[in-house]
Amino acid sequence: MKKWILGLLLLCAGLNLPEAVRARELPRRPEYVIVASYRVSNDPEWMDVIEALKKKHKGSEVCYYKESPREVMGNLRWYYPRYVAVVEKPEHIGRDFVVDLNRMSREVDDDIYADFIWGIITGYDARAALRLVNDTEKPKVLRSALTTVSVLGDGHWFEDFAFISDAKPGLVGERAKGQTTLVEAMVTDSADNRMYRDMVQKAMDEGKMLRLPKDFSVGKLNLLQRFYDFYVKHDPDVVITAAHATEKNLEMPFSSGNIMCRDGKLYADFPDGPKDLVESGKTRVYLPVGNCLMGNVNNTKESMAIAFMNSARVDMLAGGYVVETWYGRNGWGGLCYFMNNPGRYTIPEAFFLNQQDMMFQLRQMAPALVNKPFPFAEGPNHMNPEYASAAKMNGGTISTDAFGFFYDRDVVALYGDPAWDVRLAEQPDANDYEVSYKVKSEECVVTIETGPNYSEERLRGADFRSPHVGELPFSFLFPKRLRNPRLADGQSWKAAVDENFLLIYEPNFEPNKKYTITLTIDPLR
Repeated sequence: MKKWILGLLLLCAGLNLPEAVRARELPRRPEYVIVASYRVSNDPEWMDVIEALKKKHKGSEVCYYKESPREVMGNLRWYYPRYVAVVEKPEHIGRDFVVDLNRMSREVDDDIYADFIWGIITGYDARAALRLVNDTEKPKVLRSALTTVSVLGDGHWFEDFAFISDAKPGLVGERAKGQTTLVEAMVTDSADNRMYRDMVQKAMDEGKMLRLPKDFSVGKLNLLQRFYDFYVKHDPDVVITAAHATEKNLEMPFSSGNIMCRDGKLYADFPDGPKDLVESGKTRVYLPVGNCLMGNVNNTKESMAIAFMNSARVDMLAGGYVVETWYGRNGWGGLCYFMNNPGRYTIPEAFFLNQQDMMFQLRQMAPALVNKPFPFAEGPNHMNPEYASAAKMNGGTISTDAFGFFYDRDVVALYGDPAWDVRLAEQPDANDYEVSYKVKSEECVVTIETGPNYSEERLRGADFRSPHVGELPFSFLFPKRLRNPRLADGQSWKAAVDENFLLIYEPNFEPNKKYTITLTIDPLR
């Protein structure tokens, strides 16, 4: 009876009461909750987006807020959903919006881990947002890729692959579908970097001294043309990037040209004039895991994130930073979980697991910071006061790693339906172990059976390494949420365990063996 009263009080604390409560009935606890602003619900075209989500996710509930999603925390604590989709117009989405969603996801219960997987549903206009919802009705397997990330190597996860190196200036490569060999080449032609050329001219006209980057040159390798051509030729399912960027531009490696946006469209900023990226109409995924600010909508529909979702038909943008990035664990870590577990996790699941891994490690390094908001500062040298504030919050000192985890913790966004089944194709031997679990009464048993080709190094991330990420633990996302799981008596695993997941650090599994991890769970009441 006390629980029922508490739940009702929590619901009443929100601005919007679900229909079931208005009917004086105890509401169900749905897996999927839609959170939207009243400005969305009062706009008939945007309301169609909410209706499409409700139709897509049967049994979902909708909660409304006036100014901030935080207003519906009472509803979320009662519903306890596994997925939360936040529907909002781009003019109201910025850095603080994303940071607070990350924090909210960990505040449903009292532990340090996130309790739901969330995504933001938005678009250049209501029609674009509605298309994003409808495009993701069916699962998608990512079979082709274009990247500016060298650590993807030969791109063996994909049938069709093209890359521009961010490690060796001018190195590019591609492999068409049906081919087994990656064909590499060196770019020798160059083109004016129009963005920097214009900056120099403006500074000269104003009589100012311009401080240029170390790699500055008006004549740059013509990598923008290669990106443009690869994009048209390979028509990638996924684009993965890492280079300088802002909310208004994406640089090619070594500052060799820019992809920019205007009126919700992407274009290549060639010296002889801009050219829109050629689109085939297919749906895509964008993972800007190594870019500054690419996930920041910046309270305007005229931003790169919105343009990717609009003209490039990107139905999921994950790993997008809403701040300048330097440490990189949140973006790169999510990509590591995704690439090292091909076919096992969706993109939202991979980034979710990485973030819980981060929370476990942050608690070990700096427990005083786990639940503290990051002390964001403004200005060109913002990291100096931020570091000083973080050190003070941590008792006077802080390691670079602890500060990096703290900095990265809440600043990565996911745009798209968090329940969308979008993943890599399974790879031979890449996941040479099987996981099963069985729940009975007050016990859950997770069983891992390794195969003859099992590799502990591959489990820890050897198939995709990033300098920003250490060794990965064994990870398992429970198919259904468990009731307060914890290691049973006598279990000695080094583990992070919560209602949604299990992480085992340094498991030391061996080929052709079976391992069991026993968890105690609360009984049904």
